Amino acid sequence: MYSLATGYRVPAIQRGMSPAEKVLSKFTAGAGGALLASALLTPPPAWAFAGVGAAAALIGLAPGPRSVARWATVGYRRLTESTVPASMTSQAGATETWALYPDHGTMQDPYRRAGFHAGFSRALTFAGQQARSAGIQVHVTHHAAHEGDYTTHTQTVSVHVPKSLGVNAARVLGTLEAEFAGLGALVPVDADPIPDVVQRGPGWAALDDGRYASTARITGWPAEAEGDLMQELLLGARSERRGPAADRSLSVLYRPLPLAQARRSAKWTSAAGEAWLTDQVKQDTARDAGGTAHSALVAGDTLVDLDAYVTVWGDSPERVTAARSAMDIEADRHRIRLDWLIGQQHRAHVMTTPHGAQTRKGAVL
Repeated sequence: MYSLATGYRVPAIQRGMSPAEKVLSKFTAGAGGALLASALLTPPPAWAFAGVGAAAALIGLAPGPRSVARWATVGYRRLTESTVPASMTSQAGATETWALYPDHGTMQDPYRRAGFHAGFSRALTFAGQQARSAGIQVHVTHHAAHEGDYTTHTQTVSVHVPKSLGVNAARVLGTLEAEFAGLGALVPVDADPIPDVVQRGPGWAALDDGRYASTARITGWPAEAEGDLMQELLLGARSERRGPAADRSLSVLYRPLPLAQARRSAKWTSAAGEAWLTDQVKQDTARDAGGTAHSALVAGDTLVDLDAYVTVWGDSPERVTAARSAMDIEADRHRIRLDWLIGQQHRAHVMTTPHGAQTRKGAVL
């Protein structure tokens, strides 16, 4: 059971809050409780109401998909982090990366493709049930590099088991390796070093290897798509009116929740939908989604929180900007919503490399 929308996760352990964020959350809760208790004893002054209203307006005013407070956070990170910080991809734990090549024709045949996805889901279910709290991450990448009339495709699967979970990392990695080996040719590989960002522009980043990259988060993916989705979006099919397809990288970061947390998440999601949704159509939609999640949990599956990213590459800012425009057109064609992460391109391109398995969910807002 996958979801691009996190929904109401209580507790939201899978968001991977940093220690500073945890301390700030506890401080905010304590200060809010103290203010509420004092308000019951003595009426607060008028300026307190003005301060609360200003803070609510600052947090709630959203130009586009982000609030002013989150945009301020993005701007602060842009000023303080001129490159990818070492702590972003150096989380303590065990990490393994494999190159995976499914058998020829697997993705073109509907029955073999269904078996491939079923095997991958079994691996995610096992990963989610090996820990009491969420933290194990499975990261899948697909790179399409065009060289003349030929296209080179590379698929990698990376698994990161944080040290803080206290589980047998070797057991988890060994079992997942056996699961993935049944999906095709599996070869252990060492991930290439992360290229440094030497220049940043409006919506793109220049790397030290001479390439220019522009990365977007996929915020909406339709449940059903036309049969040419993989051919157009993933494989980068050529089109006469658009010219040669640009190099692309597509990645998905899976965070399978433990079974107990998946059940609590489904329960709180259903309760929140019934409590705060007033639109009847939205209520019916939430009820159908809750029924699907309930059936998946009864069948022994687990909920999987995920992030998806796509990167377009070019040898100049103009080429990568044109590739980005072509990507927007194809996303509209397939009803896919993209967020190009303006102000975070210096770290967003990491999410489409195998090193994305070692990042936290909060690494990119």
